[in-house]
Amino acid sequence: MLRLTSISLFLLFITAATPVAAAADNVESYKFDIGAAIGMSGYLGDANESSLFKHPGFAGNIQGRYLFDSRWAIRAQLGMATISGNTAEFENVLPLGEQYSFKSTVTDLSVRGECNFFAYGIGETYKRLRRWSPFISVGLGASLSSSDGSGSYVAFSVPLGVGVRYKLSPRVNLLAEFTMTKVFGDKVDSYKLTDLYKIKSSFLKNTDWYSSLSVGITYEFGPRCTTCNRLD
Repeated sequence: MLRLTSISLFLLFITAATPVAAAADNVESYKFDIGAAIGMSGYLGDANESSLFKHPGFAGNIQGRYLFDSRWAIRAQLGMATISGNTAEFENVLPLGEQYSFKSTVTDLSVRGECNFFAYGIGETYKRLRRWSPFISVGLGASLSSSDGSGSYVAFSVPLGVGVRYKLSPRVNLLAEFTMTKVFGDKVDSYKLTDLYKIKSSFLKNTDWYSSLSVGITYEFGPRCTTCNRLD
């Protein structure tokens, strides 16, 4: 009797588990996702030369991606960050003993390519998809900064990112990302903070950086056609 009960329980388990496994293999994949992220910002430039998050600010973004496949995507992103600094904290003394401080809000628009280290997704076991994956991103954009008492400034920028994402469900993804943005200009902090050591800036030299460390969530939509049936 005990043996029959054990066999019955085993068969019941197999029967219950089979539809779940089949459903996992039949999970749809999607072509697009949208989402948002928030976190803290940092700054490196004339008023902060070494400690990236010495004066942390707020960072946030909204983003949309086109998913080529389980590894590659292209992302459009609109972001915002607040940055600040104070030369009074320097060990070095500026010419004439001058001191400067600033607060700026930076808004950027960028397009980035993304690459997952692993094939990312749920289901389709023949593809060996993983529910989580590290990723890297690089892109090109423009940054608009508005500083207290110094007007606005626009410059080209290159965002470089590294992060990890986790698929909470077939459509919902969680992510954490660190991004450093190189600005090809020296006035993102302020027009006042330019060539403080009387060393002339150039397109690559003595320019500003800002960063973000953020967590976010995205939602996938637009089912991808996985099977095509001919209709006569």
